This record gives sequence, structure tokens and C-alpha cells, in this order.
Amino acid sequence: MAFSNRFPKQIKYIVGNEACERFSYYGMRSILVIFMVQYLLMKESNAKGVYHTFISANYFLPLLGAYLSDRYLGKYKTIIYLSLVYCAGHAVLAIWEGQTALYAGLTLIALGSGGIKPCVSAHVGDQFDRTNSDLIEKVFEIFYWSINFGSFFSFLIIPLTLPKFGPSVAFGIPGVLMFLATFVFWMGRKHYVHVPPTGKEGGAQFLGVLAYALTHQKDRRHEEGFLDVARSKYAAEKVDGAQAVVGVFKVLIAVSAFWALFEQQGSTWLLQANQMDLNVFGMKLESSQIQGLNPILVMLLIPVFSLWLYPKVAKSGVKVTPLRKMGVGMLLTGLSFAIVGVYQLFIDGGAKMSIGWHIPPFIILTASEVMVSITGLEFAYTQAPRAMKSTIMSLWLLTVAVGNWFTAAISFMNPFTGAHEFFFYATLMFAVALLFVWGATQYKDRSFIEGALVPQPA
Repeated sequence: MAFSNRFPKQIKYIVGNEACERFSYYGMRSILVIFMVQYLLMKESNAKGVYHTFISANYFLPLLGAYLSDRYLGKYKTIIYLSLVYCAGHAVLAIWEGQTALYAGLTLIALGSGGIKPCVSAHVGDQFDRTNSDLIEKVFEIFYWSINFGSFFSFLIIPLTLPKFGPSVAFGIPGVLMFLATFVFWMGRKHYVHVPPTGKEGGAQFLGVLAYALTHQKDRRHEEGFLDVARSKYAAEKVDGAQAVVGVFKVLIAVSAFWALFEQQGSTWLLQANQMDLNVFGMKLESSQIQGLNPILVMLLIPVFSLWLYPKVAKSGVKVTPLRKMGVGMLLTGLSFAIVGVYQLFIDGGAKMSIGWHIPPFIILTASEVMVSITGLEFAYTQAPRAMKSTIMSLWLLTVAVGNWFTAAISFMNPFTGAHEFFFYATLMFAVALLFVWGATQYKDRSFIEGALVPQPA
């Protein structure tokens, strides 16, 4: 079979949209904890709790976006409509100040951002068919690179605007970028491959298949799997879709622990940076700017891993699989938290450490992100049949929500002081990584790539 060496021309609109939207999201998020602590005078533990609750909502609401997309609106309309809600949330944060406005703005942003997440990433994959499926891995790397391109500049610029121009400008700039993101996506409307929604009666019916299987296990033959008994009522593709969801979710649920740690670079790590010497080469940084290390490191490490590390490991005789990448990545996450835990011991002992000491653990944490997040995104997409693409992507995003729910709960309870918090999370991550490795050995791979699809009008 001949494979195309060129990406579909409509990809540039999706990538451009993603870069602007991520600038918008991460720019707002980069100053959120500092805004709550320094401007709204909230306690640090409560600010961390609100921050992680907001992030968890961003990754729980993809379930709503996927439902609307797969069953009723399709991906394109869902993205356009919820992007407008997203813009409204930024407007609320920019125009009004106070806790009521904060919660209202964050709710609208979470609804918009969360709702479009599974649709945008699945929409990328929809632009490919069997003639160019070899490019899917590369396009997800480019897609993820654009995320970090946008977020890097937001971390560089937005933290400087908060102390210099105030909250209205600092939150207003991300709002302008979100409007631009919506416009760029709209520009590609005539070129996209539009996979139609399945309709109210045509959905994957995952819950129906699961409920039937649960209540009819007595009818299951010995050689059948748990969900196979539902084949007597549901079409084969619906049962296969449900099996794909269950199989992927059993493996990915352990990834929630990764997100519980990773997202703390904007809360726990940021507050640690506030206790460090922020002067670098005679220039004083804002503590929020240190988060900019992550996206620029991602942009550097993606080609290093893709073009050098993975091929080198494969040549040594070790098979490089998505689940192996993710397992190693989770172990690296635990290591990064163990290092910053040691830093906190020195800080609590009175040492004034330079912010430069954050660079080594940031490199390790970013390497873990490349191995877990990018790989997981590709893995979740390829393991889903067409009718379940957005839904199974939303379940991948749900692992982020669960991880942040956990971190938010710990923050509100505030049971740890100093370095103990970092060591608790490091220990948790090492334990869960081992469970993930065991679960991965039980997983049966399923790959679903669509047949040839052609662009249709929006």
C-alpha cells in the first residue's frame, strides 16, 4: 500500500487553533494561584485546592463534549459553540474582580476548554485514513508541539503583565488569543473531514452493553469474555467498542496518579519557587515564569525522543511500545518529586536555594510528560472504533480530572507540611507505576484506523 508523505492541508488550521487556545489557557492558568493568594488574599492551601478543582473540571467536562459531539453535533460544531463559551469565561475574569467573578469565569472556561478537548484531538485523527495512517504518530507529536509552543510564550509573557498592568490586562490577553483560536479553526471549515454524529439511536451504547452484560452473566458461555454475552442483543461493533473502552480504561486509570503529580508544577512547585532566590544573571524572574521551562523542554525533547532515543533503544533489541514508554515515564515522575522534596528539606532548614536548582527536576518531569502524555493521547485514539473516538479520548482526559480531584482533596485537607508533601506524592507514584506495569502486561492491543475518508462541507 502506498503511503502519503504529506499531511492533509487542513491540519494547519487545527494546529494553529491549538497553539492559540493553549496560549489562552496556560496564560490564564499561569497566574491563577498568584492572583488568588496575592490579589484575593486566599490561603495558600485553599488556592491550591481551587486551582486543582478547576483543572479537574477541565478534564471531567470532556465527557459532556464527547457526548454532544458523538451523538448530536459532530466535532466541528461542538468545538465552535463551546469555544464561544470559553471566550465568555475569559471576558468575565478580565472585566470583573472578586471571588464570585473568579468562580463564574473559571466555570465558563472549564466548560469551554473541557468540552472541546476530546473533540479537537479526535478531529486531528479524523483527517487521516488508511492511505496516510503512517503519519498519525507524527501529527500527534506536531499537535503536542503546538500546545507547548503556545504555552511557552504564555508563561513568558502573562506572568509579567499581572504585576505591571493588573488582572484585567493579564486575563484579557488570553481572552483575545482564545477569540483568535476560534477564528483560525473556523477558517478551515471547508477543508475538514467531518465524521457525522451517530445520532440519538446510533451511539456506541457503552452503558447499555455494560448493563446487559452485568445482568446476564448467568447466560455467558465459559469461553466468552465478560462483555461477549451482550452480543445476543447488541451489534458486534457496539460490543467491540465497549470492550475497547473497558480495556483501555483498566490500563489508563493508573495514569491518574501521574496527573496528580504533574499538574503541581503550577501550584506546589510554584509556591516552592516563591521561597527560592529568583535572581538569574542579575535579572529577577516572576515565580510563575519558571513554568515556562516545561513547554520549551517539551519542544526540545520531542524530536530527541522521536528521532534518537526511541530508535536507539529499538536497535538495542528492546521493543518500544506505548505502554512501556508510559510506565518508564511514571517512574521518572516519582523521581522528580523526590528531588524537589530534598530541596524543600534544605529550604525548611533555612537555605536560600537558587531557582536554577529547579531545572534538573523540570527536565525529568518533562521527559515523563513526553513519555506518558503524548504516548497516551496516541494510544487512546488508536484503540477506539469510530463511534467511540471522542468518548474514549474523553476517558483519557478523565484520568487528568481524577488526578487533580485527588490533589485538590489533599490540598484542602492540608495534612502535610514542608517536604513531607513531596515525598508522599513520590512514594504514591512509584507504587502506582508498578501497578501500571503489571496491568499493561495483561492488555490486549486493538487498533482502529478508518478507511478512506474525504473532506465534506461543514
